Amino acid sequence: MERETARVRRYQPDDLDDLYRICLQTAYRGGDGTALFGDPELPGHVYAAPYAVFEPSLAFVAEDATGVGGYLVAALDGEILASRLERDWWPALRARYPEPSPDLAEELSPQERRALYNIHHHFGGPREVAERFPSHLHINLLPRMQGLGMGRQLITTLISGLRDQGSPGVHLLVGEGNLRAVSFYRHMGFTEVPATGAYIFSMDLRAPTE
Repeated sequence: MERETARVRRYQPDDLDDLYRICLQTAYRGGDGTALFGDPELPGHVYAAPYAVFEPSLAFVAEDATGVGGYLVAALDGEILASRLERDWWPALRARYPEPSPDLAEELSPQERRALYNIHHHFGGPREVAERFPSHLHINLLPRMQGLGMGRQLITTLISGLRDQGSPGVHLLVGEGNLRAVSFYRHMGFTEVPATGAYIFSMDLRAPTE
């Protein structure tokens, strides 16, 4: 799809099904994770939908003539959102998806185990990172939307919105093996935070001091 047919716009409630679909189709190191989940809605329940539902002002989609092919969702303050999700989002999902026993967990894909674990346990960056960079984001693009500048547009649009809402900084996590995403965030000016088991990136959004 040619660059001029693609655009970034604000998320609308009618886009929610697309977020679920794209989250699944990018759930394996940025590639299709459909075969890894018994329930195709599971990754979207964890990594996409709660942000769009509770913080729609920080949710954006990339769209072309075919339809929505990418999204970015974010939290202004991850700890505040986590408290709200603990009250209004996770209880229903914990009832729907009981935490698997160790034996059952062994039969699941690592991605499915991680999503189920995240439903039942608080997840996010290290506390010292979250305190300095309280906002955080998730972004996913289908292959047809890559290489068109959509990722850059989504990030720059979000950064503008976070600054407007007074965020001092933003962070994000990238799973091991997703080297394309690692390269992208470095190119976008994010700073890598030393970590094990995942890549963590941060960006200071405070105005520089004289």
